[in-house]
Amino acid sequence: MLKIGDFSKLSRISIRMLRHYDQIGLLIPASTDPFTGYRYYSETQLPVAGRIAALKDMGFGLTAIAELLKNYHDPEALKQYLEIKQLEVQEQAEEAKRRLQLLDTAIRRLGKDELMMNYDVTKKIMPKRYVASVRMVIPAYHQEHILWNTLYKETAAMNLQEEEPCCGLALFLDEGFSDGEVDVEIQLQVKGTYKDTEHVKFKTVDAFEIASATYQGSYEKITEVNEAVAKWLCDNGYEISGPSFCIYHVSPAQTQNPEELVTEVCYPIKQK
Repeated sequence: MLKIGDFSKLSRISIRMLRHYDQIGLLIPASTDPFTGYRYYSETQLPVAGRIAALKDMGFGLTAIAELLKNYHDPEALKQYLEIKQLEVQEQAEEAKRRLQLLDTAIRRLGKDELMMNYDVTKKIMPKRYVASVRMVIPAYHQEHILWNTLYKETAAMNLQEEEPCCGLALFLDEGFSDGEVDVEIQLQVKGTYKDTEHVKFKTVDAFEIASATYQGSYEKITEVNEAVAKWLCDNGYEISGPSFCIYHVSPAQTQNPEELVTEVCYPIKQK
């Protein structure tokens, strides 16, 4: 039998945490002296302590670890738990990467006039178009690729003929900004006629008037662009008359460098 201090050294788990694990029933000592209250552990409990430490390092909470230990000798059940956690960690890594990009952009722009950059807002007519369209509710704005992947997958055998210049855009159909579960429609301008698939619908979109501003670089600049559009609307007596959309002149599919992206932010408008 091992005293708690010796077990702590061998398992590399602090005495404080071992006492906590005992209290919550996660790792109960093999025996406890009824008079002194001293805890004693068995050498056979070291592998269990090692599993707890490994699962904590993977990011599992103590409640989840207790459940995992019950299924530790069931490879299939354990695999399912680990795969779910793997997806969760991947999502966290993507979010951390996005935040690092935001920080990097903010640091590089400190002290530069770019923060005060003026964007030219233009009033024009969005022409009548025949488009391939996919509309879905997706988990977040940055997962728009789900829609494009669906479009290209379901039309792969159609030999779609894209208009030149091709107008690929994404419409944001929620009433306001959404933190999750966003309603987005993508449209790809094509020529010819085609039959609808499960998710891809072909339709004609009539012409309408828009105010737009084009910027180059990462998506984080869109707030400044929106401010420029809002000022233009106020100064010129217009109001927004429909969902906003982005036209991708240089899209993420064409470049891996965020600074090479070219996006046109558009708002349907009408006179007040």
